[in-house]
Amino acid sequence: MLLDSYLDDLVQREFPEQGYPVRKPAVLRAWLAAYAAATASTASYSTIMDASTSGESDKPAKTTTMAYRDALSRLWMLDALEPWLPTGTRLHSLGQAPKHFLADPGLACRLLNVNEHQLLQGDQGSREVTLGDATLLGALFEHLSALCVRVYAQACDANVFHMRTHRGEHEADMILQTEDGKVLPVEVKLAQSVTDKDVRHIFWLKQNLGESYLPGLVITTGEYAYRRTDGIAVVPLALLGP
Repeated sequence: MLLDSYLDDLVQREFPEQGYPVRKPAVLRAWLAAYAAATASTASYSTIMDASTSGESDKPAKTTTMAYRDALSRLWMLDALEPWLPTGTRLHSLGQAPKHFLADPGLACRLLNVNEHQLLQGDQGSREVTLGDATLLGALFEHLSALCVRVYAQACDANVFHMRTHRGEHEADMILQTEDGKVLPVEVKLAQSVTDKDVRHIFWLKQNLGESYLPGLVITTGEYAYRRTDGIAVVPLALLGP
């Protein structure tokens, strides 16, 4: 398969060309699979490494995992979403860990050895990283949503982040921030309908952002785009476009 060839070329040729000779290609490939399993999560890099070397006592050093991350980022294989750390707001105690995404959700599927049928049947693939109640399909749907939103945001000179408080009481799958400081929170729901519960974090942000708040957005699997009475837009991922 083309994706397999791409991944093999990445490990065997492109990675060493970045100045990191790979002594154990299988370990790097396992790390990539564990990273794919952590899609749309903020799992620590130590957790990802432990998952990739489960049952092994001789684990790579932390410096090795950091080398993996840095080289793969330069190769545009990793496309993490950085945390939103605003200044001049009432928001404090926000998490500082990035949210993990590969360059494309198709790569995550291949690394985890799952196909469309398996995803729709609820198969979690070879996931080792604990993601709470999230399903692999839900994580990949968020991944595709983030990939699309970042393209459109770039065209508007906006930056995209994610937000999560330290204790996890509030979070936003994405935060779009414009050059003039306006903030648009985005939630991603693997569902056709949206309830008030689904937008509770957007309401919380509205209360704390004041005039910098822009009416939020919920991305769904539905057929129709519409605006709720509270001003929040509901847009199917399939309808996002220029």
